Amino acid sequence: MAVTVGTETALHRLQALGQSIWLDNISRGLIHSGELQRLVNEGLLGVTSNPTIFEKAITGSADYDAQLVTLAGQGHSPAEIFEALAVQDIRAAADVLRPLYERLDGVDGYVSLEVSPRLAYDTEGTIAEAERLWHAVDRPNVLIKIPATEAGLPAIATTIGKGINVNVTLLFDVDRYAAVAEAYLQGLERYGRSDGTGAGVKPLSRVASVASFFVSRVDALVDEQARGTVGRPGAPGDGGRGQRQTGLRAVRGHLRRRPLRARSRSGARVQRLLWASTSTKNPAYPDTKYVDALIGPHTVNTVPGPTLEAIKDHATVRSTIDQGMAEAHAQLDALARAGIDLKAVAAHLEQDGVALFAKSYDALLGSHREEGGGGRAGLGRGLIQDDCRPRGAVTVRLTSAMAERVGDAAPGWDSLSTV
Repeated sequence: MAVTVGTETALHRLQALGQSIWLDNISRGLIHSGELQRLVNEGLLGVTSNPTIFEKAITGSADYDAQLVTLAGQGHSPAEIFEALAVQDIRAAADVLRPLYERLDGVDGYVSLEVSPRLAYDTEGTIAEAERLWHAVDRPNVLIKIPATEAGLPAIATTIGKGINVNVTLLFDVDRYAAVAEAYLQGLERYGRSDGTGAGVKPLSRVASVASFFVSRVDALVDEQARGTVGRPGAPGDGGRGQRQTGLRAVRGHLRRRPLRARSRSGARVQRLLWASTSTKNPAYPDTKYVDALIGPHTVNTVPGPTLEAIKDHATVRSTIDQGMAEAHAQLDALARAGIDLKAVAAHLEQDGVALFAKSYDALLGSHREEGGGGRAGLGRGLIQDDCRPRGAVTVRLTSAMAERVGDAAPGWDSLSTV
């Protein structure tokens, strides 16, 4: 159903309760078709991306072919080509969201770009790439995504300290969330110190951050481990509910008690909790399961397209995140009695999450050499080879474009049609 500008939707009602809905998807077609602007008119407040999303966008569309041809013909490396494609999309999305960002005084209107997943365990490498990407995109309403690994924590503090907005990703554990919140505060304190030029304390209000807690992945793994246990702990699909609710309350309490010099005077922003991985993986569950139960102030929920449409159609819009705290504590006790270790669950999911994003990143750069697959580029074969030639079905699409733009005899492209 078409929605005219000014018509209230469920997204607007959620915003009134303090929750922002962002779209967990990006593509050139989404931006250039005007679809992203239409969603903003309906109440969408931001966009997130990751290497898997970009892999699907680039391999699933001809929208990137011309730029691919140009960059490869200029001799750029696969990593440089991917970054150029991604940065162009992030800039374009940021420009669509910029009026929203300005109108809401920087509360929303952000788009996220992730550092290479190959740097997830490299603190200094993450800091350098975050700073480089921030300057490459050159938009104030961009969040640089840094994983919440042990190596990521000091990178988060340092990056925030440089005045760079950060989306902390791949959070699965409450204690790690507390460490992330502390890293954010440390970063603010570094940024807020006088720089020695006489300019005084920098305004903290220009630095924003969200902490992305992955939801359905926790529940799915807890479900798997709980299957067949005596006295099964909790209902299926709610394995992490107690962790989320009690953990959120505990971290909020810590942040209220934790002193931050000149925080209120300088207008420091709350690091909002972002619910990620909120599509239901089990068709037996309601499609708004991880929306209806996680509504509360100072939160963001980033959702894929189908979940976004479900929210607009039939989400139950009321504050729910602080409801059922007694049941949440009881569930944690039941999980412990069943021998389910949420710390081990989180460690496993963090490792898997990094590996999943690295696989998509490698597939695009062509460093993953497995044969087979399907789709436009042949999943797992890589979109771009080390010698900068496109792979798979993308190659078929690009043959005529190459002939037109750089000629059939262009160096390094003579066997294009046989790749």
